[in-house]
Amino acid sequence: MYKALYRKYRPLTFDDVVSQPHVTTTLKNQLINGKTAHAYLFTGSRGTGKTTCARILAKAMNCLHPINGEPCLECEICRDADSGALSDIIEIDAASNNGVDDVRDLRDGAVYTAERCKYRVYIIDEVHMLTKEAFNALLKIMEEPPEHVKFILATTEIHKVLPTILSRCQRYDFRRILPEDITKRLLYVAEQENITLEQNAAELIAKTADGGMRDALSLLDQCIAFSEHVTAETVSTAAGIAGREPLFDIMDAAADGDTGKAVSVIASLYDMSKDMQKLCDELIEQFRNVMMAKAVPENLGLLVCLPEELERIKALAAKMPLETIMSKLEILQSANERISRAASKRTEMEMCMLKLCAQTAPRDAAPPADLLAKIDMLERRLAEVSAGNVRPAQTPQESYPQRSYQSSVMQRNEQDMSAPQPAKKLSEMKQEDFKNEDRWEEILEKFVEICPAVSGTLVGSRAIKGGGYMLIYTENSFLLPLLKNPANAEKLREAVRLVTGETYVIKAKYVPPQGGAAPSGEDRLKNIMQKAVDGNVHIEN
Repeated sequence: MYKALYRKYRPLTFDDVVSQPHVTTTLKNQLINGKTAHAYLFTGSRGTGKTTCARILAKAMNCLHPINGEPCLECEICRDADSGALSDIIEIDAASNNGVDDVRDLRDGAVYTAERCKYRVYIIDEVHMLTKEAFNALLKIMEEPPEHVKFILATTEIHKVLPTILSRCQRYDFRRILPEDITKRLLYVAEQENITLEQNAAELIAKTADGGMRDALSLLDQCIAFSEHVTAETVSTAAGIAGREPLFDIMDAAADGDTGKAVSVIASLYDMSKDMQKLCDELIEQFRNVMMAKAVPENLGLLVCLPEELERIKALAAKMPLETIMSKLEILQSANERISRAASKRTEMEMCMLKLCAQTAPRDAAPPADLLAKIDMLERRLAEVSAGNVRPAQTPQESYPQRSYQSSVMQRNEQDMSAPQPAKKLSEMKQEDFKNEDRWEEILEKFVEICPAVSGTLVGSRAIKGGGYMLIYTENSFLLPLLKNPANAEKLREAVRLVTGETYVIKAKYVPPQGGAAPSGEDRLKNIMQKAVDGNVHIEN
């Protein structure tokens, strides 16, 4: 009967355990000196060797002929322990035996001395799954255990273990296994199995395993079933992950704002049955590498990537400011949270691509200083007119106290919700008649709630208002055809009304990204107005 690789090559001694010398050395010294504790707690991520070390420790405690703290593997105790036939070493899965009655049975059995061994050892795996009552029952025997009883607890979620239990155990933290150690072990296993495993394929498996040896061996097992000559392409196909080229194609498209390219790569990967959740995870990991390469270029050891990927990561880091990279990471992490719950994972990823490609600058980037000054002056003059206290125009540098949130809400509530038609045509209006819509971010958040499928195209957009008009400009060409749909247009108008309490004639225009130096605030405002006048999307009241 075939035996899985992670079971076949499970370490039998402490020296075989990979990447945990801080744990194995301490345990061996305790065994040599005969000073083992009555309770241990092993914690760490999955596949790092917690249960394996627990079994080796239990075996070494009872070995008839230990060698320098290691079990001899030759005596009857060692042989029966390895075959699972030793009744004095009891393994309990707390995930399925987590009730108070299960722990009471354990406590009742612990009073009896070991049958063949020096110690009766209880290994409780996933101990955090015990109920509160079960923990309290376990605490009773752990406070004053019989001399012949030892406890070894293992968990991946240490924060769920009661402090009263933690205080009675020697705690050992298992680290994630280094990718180079996993690679070395995989190549050894492949050699033993007479399998051809290419170096870059072993490195890709190690990277995908995320510090877990069991996951790495399981993935190798899967690859071997696919082909006895394991290449990086074999690993990508077997694991359902995107290859290196498609992944970097998406990242290049995101950096360049090339929405068409990004969406087409997603479509190609989807047709090949690639897992959208894993794809999002990989993009997060690689954008994290880009962030590190940008933030700390002198310490590239922080990057988790294959050697041949380093130059492409550095090139991507050179394309974008750090703020943009971090904004893209935030978009990916938000999408990753939603994608597991989404009815259509492909649609969620495509929405994510639209946002990534539109995010060419930080979303909350400040407008130019001269534009802010003009807007400040307009707001102050409007406030004076409303108060009936018209004074000569003030300089932009004069300060003006911001209205409180409460007073602005009261004013909106007193306004007539059905705004009249604009008194004059947009083409007759001057730039002084307009000001920035300072609640545009709130409008976008409300639009996400009302119309999530379209909202991504407004990422990075801006809006100005005046004279009953709201003018929207965006660098995302997908917005215009979507807003021509009356249902989408109505939802946008509703989002504006819910946030501002007012109804506007809304016009939208696609503004292609401009190279070279950024235009001044005044020129930018003029351009926006002119493009809005000529705009081909018009949302009436």
